[in-house]
Amino acid sequence: MRIAFLAPLAAALAVSGAAAAQPSAVVVTVSPDFAKTAAGLGERDVEQQVTDLTRTLERVLGDRHALDGARLELVITDLKPNRPTMQQLSDRPGLDAMRSLSIGGAAIEGTVTTASGDVQPVKFDYYTTTLADAQGSTTWTDAQRAYDRLARNLAEGRFVTR
Repeated sequence: MRIAFLAPLAAALAVSGAAAAQPSAVVVTVSPDFAKTAAGLGERDVEQQVTDLTRTLERVLGDRHALDGARLELVITDLKPNRPTMQQLSDRPGLDAMRSLSIGGAAIEGTVTTASGDVQPVKFDYYTTTLADAQGSTTWTDAQRAYDRLARNLAEGRFVTR
């Protein structure tokens, strides 16, 4: 009986602690220049990448208790899939979803406004250097790798990496 009473209290404390250990806001958008070419990747895929970057940043920064109370305003300036997206497969029937492989990655820019009010520029990109590195990749493997590396860099205080 006592355990049933304490479980909701423990859950509430865990949630309040997790919320306090995250940035106050993570806003991710797509740059206007990239938006023109992003249509070729498919709106759904690009929106999913915006969501994935946001979630990755919130998870990594929250786990590491980094940039507490900061506001991150980031812009995806480029995305390259390792495999064709559904839109690309639809637009170009000659592509093969399994055998078509390319160098993927992402470029992200923006600002971090710390809790103290300091504004730091953010500039990061990561692309696979060879097709051999892309073997076994899913559609967005290298973009995901870019998001993870960006989040770790931000957690360690490295805002500009190029």
